[in-house]
Amino acid sequence: MNDKKNIGEVQISRTTVKTLKKEIENLEKLKEKISASLEKSTSELFEIILMGAIILGVSDIHLEPEEERAKLRFRLDGILQDVFIFNFKNYKSLSSRIKVLSRLKLNVENKPQDGRFSIVMEDLIIEIRSSSLPAENGETFVLRILNPQNLITIKELGLSGHLEESFNKEIKKPNGMIIVTGPTGSGKTTTLYAVLKKINNPDVKIITIEDPVEYHLEGLSQTQVDPAKGYTFANGLRALMRQDPDVILVGEIRDLETAEIAIQAALTGHLVFSTLHTNDAAGAVARLIDLGVKPVSIAPALNMVVAQRLPRRVCKNCTKLKTVSSEELELFKKELANLSIEIPKLDKKTKIPKAIGCKKCNSTGYKGRVGIYETFLVDGEMEKFILQEPSMTEMQDLAIKKGMVLMRKDGLIKILEGLTTLEEIERVVN
Repeated sequence: MNDKKNIGEVQISRTTVKTLKKEIENLEKLKEKISASLEKSTSELFEIILMGAIILGVSDIHLEPEEERAKLRFRLDGILQDVFIFNFKNYKSLSSRIKVLSRLKLNVENKPQDGRFSIVMEDLIIEIRSSSLPAENGETFVLRILNPQNLITIKELGLSGHLEESFNKEIKKPNGMIIVTGPTGSGKTTTLYAVLKKINNPDVKIITIEDPVEYHLEGLSQTQVDPAKGYTFANGLRALMRQDPDVILVGEIRDLETAEIAIQAALTGHLVFSTLHTNDAAGAVARLIDLGVKPVSIAPALNMVVAQRLPRRVCKNCTKLKTVSSEELELFKKELANLSIEIPKLDKKTKIPKAIGCKKCNSTGYKGRVGIYETFLVDGEMEKFILQEPSMTEMQDLAIKKGMVLMRKDGLIKILEGLTTLEEIERVVN
């Protein structure tokens, strides 16, 4: 392993990458590799952890101290999984390594700190965003892995045919606002970057303002807020408007000032993308009103709202198909009745996936994730309705009447298509 003494950067050779890819097939193999490397240098041990996480497609690495030991956990396909138990000596060495690389203060343990570093592997650079938090038994660390190889296309998002068609039509419009909603970890950023990849070309000036910049895309102007220095979403967005953009991505709308500037941009000839933390698509309008935005501004600015979740895909290697039970068949028939879109055939012979578990999926039965969505477009009727400040329930009722398929129903259709399980849909959608 080749680690330059350069703070903030870990360089891993082609030979090391090739070797570890062969050795780390799953979590069990990684555990064995870590166990065999405990006597190696801290740098080598840490690189094995990092490379293991990257090879397995992990989104976050957690290092959590307990009374006499420390636990290493990975978030894999949205679920936290235990990886290894370290003694306190190993934990202290690893925590110091993280701090040095992330440019965190070594002698500060009673305050939260944020930093970042890079992993360099030939032509691939992976950003790692690090966070430390004081806890009862020491500092806990979370490392977010921002792998540009995880960026996907709109085609790969998992949108059903009618949704993909609507999506592609809306992102070609010259102005207006498209909002993507959902909780943390629901894939909002992934969706927005898929859109930016689609529309990115030399004729279009795209500027993003984010907290932080998660992925770097060639051809975009990307800026990161820094509230400590007074550079917020609101004043950054004001400055950005003087840069003559065609398309603007606002990482998240958190306050009235940001919301009003973003909406004003949408009303004055710009295509604006942003995210909101709401549980469903219908909640987006209510959230904007709750922030203090007037419905008279929201209605003409808003083009489309998308809500999403990311249930796990069943593992292609081990999944079995089972015939639906009478209760399951009744559930599918009841919940998918009277939809405006075509759904797979439903009868007593219908088969749906059952998660089994094998070495390739770390005995979970799942590998990868698939998006489930609900979306509505703002047409003339919807615009007039928003002006009346409708409740979330009223908003949802009208959207459904106009053809919106709820996330849960989209999830049930994905089950019938053999992509996920009923248990997963129940887990991610109430």
